[in-house]
Amino acid sequence: MSVFWLRFIIAALLLAVVAVAAVPLLVLLDLASGGTGYGLCGDGLSACATGYASGPELAIGLALLLFGLTATLRVMMRIVRRAQRRQEIAEATRRLAAPR
Repeated sequence: MSVFWLRFIIAALLLAVVAVAAVPLLVLLDLASGGTGYGLCGDGLSACATGYASGPELAIGLALLLFGLTATLRVMMRIVRRAQRRQEIAEATRRLAAPR
């Protein structure tokens, strides 16, 4: 796989991390403006009948997803660095082996 596609995957992972981190903020902004919290509270905040575990359950799910995406991002960054090093070594070998 070329470095370009690996960098594309890294960009997609970064966008996913930002999207997951922004979800709670967007839900709170929607609830504060009188909305439904994107379906979290169907009739608005005043008539919201969620259980005690709904908030922590959502927070734990988002945190696990964020940690998983971050770990995947870290692994992809290592793969890109390794691929770049291999390319640099191959180019240096070609330069040294080329007749002058």
